[in-house]
Amino acid sequence: MSIDYEKRDGVAYITINNPEKANILDHKNSDEIAECWIDMWEDREVRCAILTGTGDRHFCGGHNLATRPDITEEEREYLRTQRMYWPLAGHVHGAKIGADGRMGDHYPRVWKPVIAAVNGWAAGAGLYILLSSTDIRIASAEHARFKFALLSQGWLGNGPGASLLVKQLRYADAMKILLTDLPFDAAEALRIGLVNEVVPHDRLMTRAEELARHIVELPPVATRMMKEFVVRFGDMPTDQAWHVQNLMNTMMIQTTWDGEEGRMAFNEKRKPNFTGALRKRGEPWPEPSPADKARLDEIYRSDEY
Repeated sequence: MSIDYEKRDGVAYITINNPEKANILDHKNSDEIAECWIDMWEDREVRCAILTGTGDRHFCGGHNLATRPDITEEEREYLRTQRMYWPLAGHVHGAKIGADGRMGDHYPRVWKPVIAAVNGWAAGAGLYILLSSTDIRIASAEHARFKFALLSQGWLGNGPGASLLVKQLRYADAMKILLTDLPFDAAEALRIGLVNEVVPHDRLMTRAEELARHIVELPPVATRMMKEFVVRFGDMPTDQAWHVQNLMNTMMIQTTWDGEEGRMAFNEKRKPNFTGALRKRGEPWPEPSPADKARLDEIYRSDEY
C-alpha cells in the first residue's frame, strides 16, 4: 500500500507513502486514502487525524495524470466528454463520492478535525487535499512549498482548489496564486493564512501531535459538530447560521452527556471526562400547576436559568 494508516490513542495517522513518485495520488492510492477517511469517519474512538507525507520533499505532488496505455487519445477525449453529461452514479466530477457524500473520495470533508503536517511540496491535488480535508495546518519551515500547478498547463482544474482558495484566503492573495501559478514557500503561506504555523522540520510531527493530543481531550461530539456547523452552514446569512447553531447546540445538550459532564466538572473543579456518550430519551415533563407555571414563566422571562 502507498497509504500508511494507523490509529493510536484516539488519533488517526494518514501518511501518503509514495516518495519515489512525489507522493502523488493515483487511482490505487486514491482508493486507499478514501478507505482511511471512511474508517476515521466511522470509528468513534478516533477523535482527530494527522495527514502528512513520507520524506522531506513532497507532502503530495499532485495527481498521476497518466492515462491507461490501452486507449487512444480520441477515446480518452470521448470518455471525458461523456463524463460531463452522463456521470456514473456515486461520482462527483469524475471522482468517487467521498466519506461525506459530496466531495471527492480522496479529498472529502470529514466531520472530525484533521491536522496537516506539510512536510514538502503541496501542489495540484496536494493543495486540493490541504484546502478541502484539513482544518489546522502546520508547515515545515525548510521544505514546505505550495503551488496551484494547473493554470500553467492550460487548466482550471477538475478539483475544488480554485473554489476553496477564494473562500479561505483574501481575494488578492487567492488571485495571485491562481493567476500567476507561481510556487511559494512556508513563510508566504503563513502570511496569507493558508497555514497556521511554520516550525522547523524536525518539530513538524511533534507539533502536529501536540495539537492532536489537545483535541483528543475535548468533547468529541461538540468538536465534530462544530466542524460540521462551520463547513455546512458557515456561508449562510448570520441570523440563519446562528439559528442552526442554536438548534444543534440544544440537540447536543439534550441527547449527549458531555454537556452535563462539562458543567459538573467545572463546578467540582476537576478535569472533565468527555466520552461522547448518548443520553436516553426520558418521560415527558408533567404539566405544572398554575402557580408553578407562573413562577417558571417569571424565571423564563428573566433569562436567569
